[in-house]
Amino acid sequence: MTDNDLADTAAAWPQLRIGHGFDVHPWSDDRSRPLVLGGVTFADEVGLAGHSDADVAAHAVADALLSAAGLGDIGQLFPDTDPALAGVDSLTLLAEAASQVRAAGWVVNNVDCTLVLDAPKLAPHRETMCTNLSAAAGGPVRVKGKRTEGLPGLTGGVQGHAVALLTKAEADHE
Repeated sequence: MTDNDLADTAAAWPQLRIGHGFDVHPWSDDRSRPLVLGGVTFADEVGLAGHSDADVAAHAVADALLSAAGLGDIGQLFPDTDPALAGVDSLTLLAEAASQVRAAGWVVNNVDCTLVLDAPKLAPHRETMCTNLSAAAGGPVRVKGKRTEGLPGLTGGVQGHAVALLTKAEADHE
């Protein structure tokens, strides 16, 4: 196969990009701060410390999308030094990140998000979290929870990991 054959073959393939996102926030000392994960407020649970609402699921998904599109990360786009972002709904940040990804010519094929925490249980809220995150991301987002199994150092907050698959929009690919 010649270099030209390889170039012709590659041009026929969809352009794919994979991005990984990660976020972590410690438990808040402020007992009145709500816990928000995937846009769901967990009543009667201690929240996470952070400049925004500290939704690690939304942050990890936004980072994965931005990474795949080559657009930096959530801290560059929404710095925690910006007073206008204090307490902001992280789904709003995710929607803006997704808008920038689409403007760069990418389509969200899917995102897989894993949250690492022992409590609360995510199962009763999983579908709502998926719906909220999918709407903000502009593509399907799945959420799953994993327990820390008591490992020291993993119980001081919540970790979010996300992997996103993007494809180049058809109009940009031709």
